[in-house]
Amino acid sequence: MKIIIAGAGEVGFHLAKLLSYESQDITLIDIDKESLNYADTHLDIKVLKGDATSVSVLKESRVDSSDLVIGVTASETTNITLCFLAKQLGCKRTIARISNTEFIYNKEELKFASLGIDELISPEQLASEEIQLLLDQSAFNDSYEFEDGALIMVGTSLQRTAPFVGKTVKEAASIFPELHFVPIAIQRFGTQYTLIPRGDTVFKEGDQAYFVTSKEGVDELYKLTGKTRTDIKNVMILGGSKIGFKTARDLCGSKFKVKLIEKDKAKAFDLADMLPNALIINGDGRNVELLEEEDIQDMDAFIAVTGNSETNIMSCLVAKSKNIKKTIALVENMDYFQLSHSIGIDTLINKKLLAANNIFRHVRKGEVVALTRLNNLNAEMLEFIVKASSEVNGKMIKELDFPRSAIIGGVIREGEGIIALGDFKILAGDRVVLCCLPRSIAKVEKLFL
Repeated sequence: MKIIIAGAGEVGFHLAKLLSYESQDITLIDIDKESLNYADTHLDIKVLKGDATSVSVLKESRVDSSDLVIGVTASETTNITLCFLAKQLGCKRTIARISNTEFIYNKEELKFASLGIDELISPEQLASEEIQLLLDQSAFNDSYEFEDGALIMVGTSLQRTAPFVGKTVKEAASIFPELHFVPIAIQRFGTQYTLIPRGDTVFKEGDQAYFVTSKEGVDELYKLTGKTRTDIKNVMILGGSKIGFKTARDLCGSKFKVKLIEKDKAKAFDLADMLPNALIINGDGRNVELLEEEDIQDMDAFIAVTGNSETNIMSCLVAKSKNIKKTIALVENMDYFQLSHSIGIDTLINKKLLAANNIFRHVRKGEVVALTRLNNLNAEMLEFIVKASSEVNGKMIKELDFPRSAIIGGVIREGEGIIALGDFKILAGDRVVLCCLPRSIAKVEKLFL
């Protein structure tokens, strides 16, 4: 695919890096020479200095023959204008990053598609939604919903007390035959090695294990992983950033009791006006005395979303020392993901990764409707719609020539999530949820074309 990315900031650079690994034809446009020089020396891509809304710059980038244009500059006006121009000049598909989420909520009414904008994404909104989902599945450190929860992917670290630790996948299945979930990926403790489990794979203490489950299977997973479901009601948020504001607003709407700490006095007063149902505290969240005065020990969850990754990590560690059930830190540095479980924070989230996941499904071949990369794992979750022409149509799972580095987690048929085993026949219209390592993606895509 020929892909043009406008904006060499965090999201644009990260996206260009991921796409360049897949040998896509990438052109990165930005007005900042320094950002482009860094991208040029670190990535196998073309770079072009200039204004992304300049027609001459777009023509120079050969926008007329491009498959996808992605606007991820800091200015939503630039991104929207770019997508409009790109479509007029012959680009097949466009995606614009925005900060005003009202555009997303009113997308159909505002007819963005008629303006040449195929997709709108907001990294801040994606982060806010991720936080809410993590609070709903409180004992798990990673989660993702397919088709409004028809199937759910959850990740958790296995404790010694989990009943299937020390058993193979096959043994666990025979002991618990009525289970509504399937293991899809494992990362061994202390390694960066991602494993797609097979029947003879042994669950070990400390494994970061990922499962696909139906709604009924979530409670079973709580029991079998040795985790306890805890109701989260009292939430403390550190940082009145866009993510902090959106998260507080949405949680207040869901009947959570929210305290938000913001260092900037003027901003704290503004937030108090905009969030009448939340308690806004003006203070430095790094101050342990302040946290104790605001009863941090009585909180069920602590969410740190300031603009400083180190502040977020350290404040979450303070919260963890007060026996807070759930801690979530926003980090910008991707390398920190490898530290999350070893240092004791429940979940790290990253806007760049969330935005890239959302955009990536437009790059995949076949009818991909959802995609997420597993945190700190070299694996992708994909949701394909089966076409009448797809090779998998009408075949049982055990009949498929499926690579060993990929696994089907479940199938959604007519809105119902099904944990599909070998004898399950896939039909046109089914939505198949699967997990695969990078080396098997091309082969899996062919099965669904």
